[in-house]
Amino acid sequence: MQRFTGRIILLWGWRRALVAFAAGALAVLAQAPYDFFAVCFVSFPVLVWLLDGATGEASDGWFRRLRPAFATGWWFGFGYFLAGLWWIGQALLVEADNFAWALPFAVVGIPFALAFFYGFATVVARLFWSSDIGRIAALAFGFGLAEWLRDFLFTGFPWNAVGYAAMPVPLLMQSVSVTGMIGMNALAVFLFSLPALVAARRHLRLGVALFVVLAAAHVGFGYFRLAMPAEPATRSIDVRIVQPAVDLSEKWDASVRDRIFATLLGISGKAPEESHAKPQLILWPETSVPFLFTERPDALTALGDMLTDGQMLIAGVVREEGGSANAGSRYYNSVVAINDKGEIVDAVDKVHLVPFGEYLPFADLFERFGIGQLVAGPMNFAAGNERHPIAVPGGLRAAPFICYEVIFPDLVAADSASSDVIVNVTNDAWFGDTPGPYQHFRQAQIRAVENGLPLLRAANNGISAVVDSRGRIIDALAVDARGAIDAHVPVSGRALLSAKQRRINGLLIMLLLALIALTLNVRQRLRVN
Repeated sequence: MQRFTGRIILLWGWRRALVAFAAGALAVLAQAPYDFFAVCFVSFPVLVWLLDGATGEASDGWFRRLRPAFATGWWFGFGYFLAGLWWIGQALLVEADNFAWALPFAVVGIPFALAFFYGFATVVARLFWSSDIGRIAALAFGFGLAEWLRDFLFTGFPWNAVGYAAMPVPLLMQSVSVTGMIGMNALAVFLFSLPALVAARRHLRLGVALFVVLAAAHVGFGYFRLAMPAEPATRSIDVRIVQPAVDLSEKWDASVRDRIFATLLGISGKAPEESHAKPQLILWPETSVPFLFTERPDALTALGDMLTDGQMLIAGVVREEGGSANAGSRYYNSVVAINDKGEIVDAVDKVHLVPFGEYLPFADLFERFGIGQLVAGPMNFAAGNERHPIAVPGGLRAAPFICYEVIFPDLVAADSASSDVIVNVTNDAWFGDTPGPYQHFRQAQIRAVENGLPLLRAANNGISAVVDSRGRIIDALAVDARGAIDAHVPVSGRALLSAKQRRINGLLIMLLLALIALTLNVRQRLRVN
């Protein structure tokens, strides 16, 4: 083993970059839909050993000494994000004649940029590096810090955070209700990296003990939470989630809009099975209505005729504002609540838009080069100004999140605090039957566990699902299936801890790891001197 790790430590140049890239790409197998988290017990120890050898000359300046560590982390991140996000390019092939030219920029450019976060993580780790378990704590702190920054810097894109690899099933999801994603990301890297101690055997017994304690606590807490009876439901709601599986090549084709709308009405209006009650709430996916209600008031009449007394529809739509002689129209990616009279009684606009998908950043500059919006629809969207829960039947409040808004833990926690259920509408059909929809669903599933609320999710072509407050799937529709889910959803309880307390716990975990790393780093320096 020492001979093997020694060869990894001594790698240099393109060989070091290649091994780092391969280790990062391998780690993606721990994410949905593969969920083979054991690979991380290989990928992260390899990264530790590569960083053991990522040193500059003693005579070099501070920047040059850290450059090998940054390059190692960057190549690891590039492999991780390239293997984990290649499916983004699928969206550009929906209208390949117009956007195929942008494929390399999306498939390679996004991983190229995101890899800088992991390069930063390994630089931070290397600053606290030591020859013992301290370097494991240093790497965990560096990655925890990088993943936290990835949540909000440059509009934020915390997709496939490392912590999700430690939560493939509900049994292993419950810890996040205490640590939050901040703590889970750091602890996951710490646990995954501990096998690196096998090579030098220094602190091996301590490492084994910590591994057993942390793994047992993770599994044991999950078992306890799932075995513990849920609080008695004080309220409930019967829901129908519609998955129309509309082909995106037809989505905005004027000649088939009536057919798409008729499909939605037909699935929504069918009688429930004998084992289910009439739905009080019907949920349609993101941008499910293939036209503007301002142009088709007859559609609202049809919805009023379809909905029976007491029913409500929440539908993803494109909402238009303005259009006066002095100003052009503004379009919003929204959800609207429609009552049984066919009246729009509430609306919530998407606040966190997808760059290049729903709006074009630095639009004037890009348009000079003929670059426009790449995906998501026939117009640029404006961001909403505020969010609020929607009152739904049964005296409940639903917190709506459109598409990838649900991947942001702080955003969901803030808007779910005064709500009873989480609603997520999305259109992952842009990405076909690739890992993308499965990864998106997993992150939405974790939001339910964090906030202790049921999740109602409607996706155009999947994955639509009803998830309980502990992450268990009550019912779901597979990718590309067409149909509806009818479910009785009891509502009880709240998050185990508040979002503020989870954040504090996560930051305390990060602080503890930093202190361990710093203490052992200083101790080693003093011993050497």
